[in-house]
Amino acid sequence: MAPTRILLADDNDEVLREIREELGEEFEIIGTVSNGQDAVDAVVGCDPDVLVLDITMPVLNGLQVAATVREKHPRTKILFLTIHEQPEYISAAFSAGASGYVTKRLLYSELAHAIREVAQGNTFISSTLQR
Repeated sequence: MAPTRILLADDNDEVLREIREELGEEFEIIGTVSNGQDAVDAVVGCDPDVLVLDITMPVLNGLQVAATVREKHPRTKILFLTIHEQPEYISAAFSAGASGYVTKRLLYSELAHAIREVAQGNTFISSTLQR
């Protein structure tokens, strides 16, 4: 079975490097982008299975990206990886079309599992955010 194809979108190069290191062995990282418009363009051009997306991004924010990807390329699953833990962000993310939501402080313990879950059509939310 082919590895899950991942596109990473975050405006912090250090975070992108950490994610690549964490996921590189299990998943196929097909690209990284650092702004929202590039994320939309890359999804259309690269056809990832999962888009790992930050909320706070330049040009288009992650919520705008998610809504656009949902409309233009519904096959790609969207997984937010963000510092935002407030309920209004979580709600907005799922309303925009997300399948998962992971906080950056749980990147190492939950991100790979979250990607596997959303790639299989399930939803995922960080354990510290579940009520």
